[in-house]
Amino acid sequence: MSREPGAGNTGDILLYESQEGRLRLEVRLQDETLWLTQQQLAELFQTTQQNVSQHIRNIYDEGELEPAATHKKFLSVRREGRREGRRDVRRQRDFYNLDVIISVGYRVKSALATRFRIWATERLKEYIVKGFVLDDQRLKEPDGGRYFEELLARSCSSRRSWKSTLSKPRAA
Repeated sequence: MSREPGAGNTGDILLYESQEGRLRLEVRLQDETLWLTQQQLAELFQTTQQNVSQHIRNIYDEGELEPAATHKKFLSVRREGRREGRRDVRRQRDFYNLDVIISVGYRVKSALATRFRIWATERLKEYIVKGFVLDDQRLKEPDGGRYFEELLARSCSSRRSWKSTLSKPRAA
């Protein structure tokens, strides 16, 4: 993903391109989460917008996620019309955050969604077995510095806690 700075509180726009280069999405990054429209979710998981809509409705109806925490309307500006009659059209559009993206990815039946589930399950398994998962590439990026500092602080804190546990006398 590459980053394009956003204006003010509107967040950043990340450009996601699949490994094969067949899919290219503008992904909104705001409030430390990703935001996609239903149409973008459909493109991402190679399914229809109607299918994504049904899955989102089920996710909310089943209480898996709360709409207030995972759904936002963002202003979108699009240039429409022919050359002489061009105008900017502003619309409020529905966006869904990373929690919804993951939940939809686990429900959609497509080859790409299956690859997503394999990838996500590998990360989850690594976390359960090791107690951590690292995105080495992200930590190497200039913007990864803040997360690297957090990782370092948490690691030092865990080591101090571990050492203090070892130094305590044990009851027989």
